Amino acid sequence: MATRFIAVVQQVRRSVPRRQLGLAQPNPRRRALPSPLTVTPSAAERLRGLLSSKPDAYGVLVGVRRRGCNGMSYTLNYADEKPPTAYERIPLDNGQSVYIDPPALFHIVGTVMDYEVTELSSGFTFTNPNEKGRCGCGESFNV
Repeated sequence: MATRFIAVVQQVRRSVPRRQLGLAQPNPRRRALPSPLTVTPSAAERLRGLLSSKPDAYGVLVGVRRRGCNGMSYTLNYADEKPPTAYERIPLDNGQSVYIDPPALFHIVGTVMDYEVTELSSGFTFTNPNEKGRCGCGESFNV
């Protein structure tokens, strides 16, 4: 009886992948994935100020829309409801987060989000290593 049980267990272990049984060891050679969006300290400070005026918001939603003279532009909205788990979450220091819309993730990977104040304007800037071009006014980009 015991030998039959052992044979069945061995057969199951051979037919089911080790990761499904919880037996797989993490691969030490695999590196951790980098964050798709890097938020600079000045951008985080500005987001903290914006989110303090809306205490019921979970954070900020970052997305990409098809518009502008060069194809796409970035969008920023408050996350009034908790976003689904499909959204990429980047935590901030104050307990709130920046969420990335799943369709926009392809266009945002590697982007640095900053907040700049100049003599003429102030606003969030996105430095995207994937963009191939930007319009003259700076509102839209293409990948």
